[in-house]
Amino acid sequence: MTNLLEVADLHVTYPGKGFRAQPFHALKGVSLDIRPGETVGLVGESGSGKTTLGRAVLGLAPVTGGSVKYAGREIGHLNRRERRGLASEIQVVFQDPYSSLNPSMTIAQILAEPLTARGVAAKEANARVADLLDRVGLPADAARRLPREFSGGQRQRVAIARALALDPKLIVCDEPVSALDLSTQARVLDLFIEIQERTGVAYLFISHDLAVVRHISHRVAVMYRGELVETGDGDQVTARPQHPYTQRLFLAAPVPDPDAQQKRRADRRALIDAQKASEGAAA
Repeated sequence: MTNLLEVADLHVTYPGKGFRAQPFHALKGVSLDIRPGETVGLVGESGSGKTTLGRAVLGLAPVTGGSVKYAGREIGHLNRRERRGLASEIQVVFQDPYSSLNPSMTIAQILAEPLTARGVAAKEANARVADLLDRVGLPADAARRLPREFSGGQRQRVAIARALALDPKLIVCDEPVSALDLSTQARVLDLFIEIQERTGVAYLFISHDLAVVRHISHRVAVMYRGELVETGDGDQVTARPQHPYTQRLFLAAPVPDPDAQQKRRADRRALIDAQKASEGAAA
């Protein structure tokens, strides 16, 4: 199957700030691909480079080396007009739905905005809004309400509906459930899966939580200090990790059993200490 997204030897470097400041290498030779209808989970702690990779795909980070190809077309250096032309193909769902939704617009206006910008007639746009609300499990009367009238999980459903408005082939999901409680997280993750089964959309699903990517991903890629350190089948990487950093993420994930949780913490601390000792010896 032909890849939908291909990232090859990608480098993203930000110039240093201040006198004699060194440039910051956010991504160092990252390669990744996503097939149509597939979810690739991109996991790592804060500062690992996972969000930078998502931003590079969206044209929001400076690509200083390598390539980003969508459907065989290089998209790493598009101008604004060319990038707008990709809006119907690539969309995004951000971490904080409230800050990404215009608080003064009704949900109907928010969902209709990308449609009317594409020249869709008002009657057709209204019908599409009703369909989008139904897709994400929100009532029809939600169209008349403002974002502040919804819970965090409901606002994230609105953000998902907006991302679906133009029937994209790929959605970059940047920590889309990290601000939600656990029960709401599970429902929103199930919604992502249901939408994918119905539409065939592909996801680049970015998260710091290995348990979250395990729930939704076909394949998982693990980032550490701007590099990919482990990739593979979702079940394999999240249940039987091979790289020490992925093992640390695995041991950091909470479990219901207090005794098992205590053992995990001890194992993680021992692993961190061993890695520090190894790095010190190498230096």
